[in-house]
Amino acid sequence: MMQSVRDGARLRRFFSSTAAIAITTLSAVAAPAPVFAQEELNALVWCDHTDPALLEPFEKANDVKVNVKVYEGTGAGLSILDQSQPGDWDVLVIDGVDVHRAIDLDLLAEMPADALPTADIFPEVRMEANNTKDGKTYAVTEKFGYNTISYDKTKVDPKDMQDLSVIWSDKYKGRIALYDYYLPMIGLVGLGLGKKTSELTEADMPAIKEKLAAMRAVSKQVSDVVSSQTALATGEVDILVGGGEWITAVLSADKPSLDWTIPEQGAVRWAQSIGVMKDSTKQDLALKFVQYILSPEGQARLATSSCYWAMPANAKAGEFLNDQQKTALRFSEQAEYLKKTQLYPIPSAELDQQFQDAWTEMLQQ
Repeated sequence: MMQSVRDGARLRRFFSSTAAIAITTLSAVAAPAPVFAQEELNALVWCDHTDPALLEPFEKANDVKVNVKVYEGTGAGLSILDQSQPGDWDVLVIDGVDVHRAIDLDLLAEMPADALPTADIFPEVRMEANNTKDGKTYAVTEKFGYNTISYDKTKVDPKDMQDLSVIWSDKYKGRIALYDYYLPMIGLVGLGLGKKTSELTEADMPAIKEKLAAMRAVSKQVSDVVSSQTALATGEVDILVGGGEWITAVLSADKPSLDWTIPEQGAVRWAQSIGVMKDSTKQDLALKFVQYILSPEGQARLATSSCYWAMPANAKAGEFLNDQQKTALRFSEQAEYLKKTQLYPIPSAELDQQFQDAWTEMLQQ
């Protein structure tokens, strides 16, 4: 069950990038190989790692061709690895909450902690419990973002977006799109009720169901990311509940009226990690690639990939982002945002089924 939950989150983020590409007429393709490259490095990644602007500096500096393959969910990624030969892959990008799945399958190599810029990573997203095991480091958080509220600041009062109760308020009835993924949305409802995402229980279900029904009553649509992002960008709706910087930041140059924020009650946070494959025959080069991705320069390029934008884990990346990029990502507000946000709920199988049933009931209203 949890596999489908996590894969669904990843799949929707992948689709969001596709929507952003369509709207901004950008395209994300694998970088061309340097002429006469002496080595190749194979990386199983998310689509934000395919941008030539990210890959080319590393390729040229190391006389290497980086071959990237995009996958759409942890289950799909593990399936690819299961069908591959040992040594086929050198680098893996994976959802932060799924790193231990890869560790338990003996897929990731230990990385020397002193070779990684851990001290430069925002403390709240180091996620040692996820990226390490028995004191050994197997992955590092490279990028993160939020499921929160995106909106058109010319159509709504931005002050209203600071209160999560707006998502079930009549004030913007018929002008709201709901992101069709139950886990972060129920997390947002929980936060709006004053609960911690990690502490939601069966006893909270009546209140959650009540607020889900109220949200549905004031919303215009409940749809996937492609449809909801398009609705926000074209003005069909003015608010997208469940959006965030990964929805609006990449559109900020062409759609400066689109914005996002973290309400006073908080929001939910996602993160992605990167590591070296244990069976790689190019451990040193793979580690060097990880170090590049985690460097301030690499982080700035990854944060603003043509596929989708999100926050770099390395706080020093701000030195390589321009003012427009930092504003779109809310870079200067991250210290406050990180304190106010929580990870996705990780319910038991029984509670997860109740979450799904409540969401399905809401959709049918």
